[in-house]
Amino acid sequence: MAESAADVEVHSGGALQTAKDLFSGAAGGVAQVLIGQPFDIVKVRLQTSTAYPSAASTAASIWKNEGPLAFYKGTLTPLLGIGACVSIQFGAFHSARRFLEQRRVESASHTTSPFIPGVHNLGYGEYYAAGAFAGVANSVISGPIEHVRIRLQTQPHSASARLYSGPLDCVRKLSRQGGGVLPGLYRGEAVTVLREAQAYGVWFLAFEWLMNADAARNKIARKEIPPYKVALYGGLAGEALWLSSYPFDVVKSKMQTDGFGSQQRYKTMRDCFAQTWRAEGARGFWKGIGPTLLRAMPVSAGTFAVVEMTMRAIN
Repeated sequence: MAESAADVEVHSGGALQTAKDLFSGAAGGVAQVLIGQPFDIVKVRLQTSTAYPSAASTAASIWKNEGPLAFYKGTLTPLLGIGACVSIQFGAFHSARRFLEQRRVESASHTTSPFIPGVHNLGYGEYYAAGAFAGVANSVISGPIEHVRIRLQTQPHSASARLYSGPLDCVRKLSRQGGGVLPGLYRGEAVTVLREAQAYGVWFLAFEWLMNADAARNKIARKEIPPYKVALYGGLAGEALWLSSYPFDVVKSKMQTDGFGSQQRYKTMRDCFAQTWRAEGARGFWKGIGPTLLRAMPVSAGTFAVVEMTMRAIN
């Protein structure tokens, strides 16, 4: 009997599908940056400074002292890079998913449990593992991109006090001050890897669970789930992402705004965790969570909706 399209994808490794995953992920990444950047700058200011008592006061201060365009400070770097990041996230996740499905195919050939292409076959632990793999793969480029973005977001506003003239100048200075490209740009990379693995493991797991549950409950194919539900489930997955990984993100931001040489406060990731706990207690690991969760819903909803609709259009 001739193999179905789903069979062919599983057995071939899905090279064409991987290209589609990468393209749709890039489209989702652009949407993510444009929707989320104003929320992100408020989050970073709260995480790295004691000058603001709340998210509302932070936003009001930025608007009053720096103007509305300041909410898009440092946008060029993520606009160029986050598209690539989200592309890698979705490409790596679906590649890992197909690998795990292939293992199920091989396992099913020795058992009485059939593997049915196109139907939910993986356990949710496997979905988490595929998402964690995507996060680790993504951290290679998200680490330096976010480092540059955070430095640009937190530098003084006035032209005379500005530390960096733009992203390239920031890269050059971080490399010089940090003792080379790798130690300079990749500061905080260990905690970035931990954050990305946990965050994207939970992100993809939550979305897949919600989509599969809806399809099973209504006895429809996943592609029949309406766009508003895709957006809702994507938004809820975004909330789960941040609630599960936020303390790692706080430590990452602290390390990536730290000084160099004699001005460096945190020697290691562990030292940053310890100092934060001593100075602020558990509350210190959740500073800025409010605007982050406000941002997560529309950003994640937009990302999954754009990715899903793009995939439906090109498949």
